[in-house]
Amino acid sequence: MSLLNQLFNRGLQGSKCKTCLTLAISRIKLLQNKRDAQLRLMRKEIAQFLQTGQEAIARIRVEHIIREQNVWAAYEILELFCEFVYARVPILESQKECPSELREAVASIIFAAPRCSDLPDLLHVRNLFAAKYGKEFIAAASELRPDTSVNRTIVEKLSVGAPSAEVRLNVLKEIAKEYNVEWDSSYTKAELSKRPEDLLNGPKQIAAPVRASLEPNTRGHPPTSENPVTSPNGNRGAKSLDSPTSVTKAPLWPANIANPSLTDSTLADTSNIKKDTRPETSDVLERARAAISAAERASTAARLAADLVNVKFSTSKIGEGKS
Repeated sequence: MSLLNQLFNRGLQGSKCKTCLTLAISRIKLLQNKRDAQLRLMRKEIAQFLQTGQEAIARIRVEHIIREQNVWAAYEILELFCEFVYARVPILESQKECPSELREAVASIIFAAPRCSDLPDLLHVRNLFAAKYGKEFIAAASELRPDTSVNRTIVEKLSVGAPSAEVRLNVLKEIAKEYNVEWDSSYTKAELSKRPEDLLNGPKQIAAPVRASLEPNTRGHPPTSENPVTSPNGNRGAKSLDSPTSVTKAPLWPANIANPSLTDSTLADTSNIKKDTRPETSDVLERARAAISAAERASTAARLAADLVNVKFSTSKIGEGKS
């Protein structure tokens, strides 16, 4: 039977599987010690942030601590599963299907292997299981199908989702209590309980005051080219009166009633403005005319100078020819 399994590549290579499992167990222990030291250092830094009032940085850093703690807990379970499978390798070799008592351990190793980049030995074990049980068994464990028995704690600890606000707050409280930091968690609790703002409601809230501020300017004055009538949707409902294609419309008030917005004081102000602007325009026109006449005189002088030079040049040539 073992010869047929080797010929059809359907047998589990027990010696190679034991070697990979042994390397994975030893690597997990080394990583656990290293991660434990890093966690102590990070928790101490967060305690310092809380003590100095830098709660915003502490709220961000605590997510990394929670992720490292989850990986640490998942590695502990994986270490137990590797030791369990290592002791049952002869049973795996003797049976064609995966035994029911080993299904959870085997499926959990298959699921965690591609998600634990620090443990390349688990990938070799996963490939050995694929050669033994087929690709369908591997796909079912990797995709968490209902008929698989992957450990739920490993699935939760190796998930990439962000931790909840309650978990982050509890970890911050534990760190403050561990390092005897007097910290009021009310502000952090309020910040973590805030929901992300709805960006779709932002422009509506901003546009409301602007529309309200524009309404008083359009109530007292008729629609003109400078102040067109706008629809509630923001589209311009009236064309400019200066355009040749615009259609003349009746005023908004009767012809026998004077314009309520144009009082005597406003008429007087407009007449004063016209009187003040007339001298300015006349001065500008006079200056323009003077500049034009000066330019004309300069051009005539230049022409006379050019003619004089041509005459002198021609007379000099004639004199040289006679000599």
